[in-house]
Amino acid sequence: QVQLVESGGGLVQAGGSLRLSCAASGRTFSRNAMGWFRQAPGKEREFVAAIGWNSDLTYYTDSVKGRFTISRDNTKNTVYLQMNSLKPEDTAVYYCAADSRWLSKGASTSSEYDIWGQGTQVTVSS
Repeated sequence: QVQLVESGGGLVQAGGSLRLSCAASGRTFSRNAMGWFRQAPGKEREFVAAIGWNSDLTYYTDSVKGRFTISRDNTKNTVYLQMNSLKPEDTAVYYCAADSRWLSKGASTSSEYDIWGQGTQVTVSS
């Protein structure tokens, strides 16, 4: 069974940092783009960051540029999202997603991803 499992969420004060992990199981995703999305209460799910299969391409939504960094370790079948200088508006459930197309390069639209994790809650207090 193919699964993406997020971890690393929690409660942090504004200005703090968290590192989210997304561990894949059931198959390798070393040739697939991966992305992070988030959904705040009462809002639609939005794109946060994406990374191509070989890490040569990364994408970020404007609101997190310079604060968040997406990376991957294909030997561990894991993708990370380092989040620094967190703000209360970053509070959301964060989802990891995979694009199962071969050698995918990443995208900012959720419809490009077909495998999703269950999400991890990130809460930033002011």
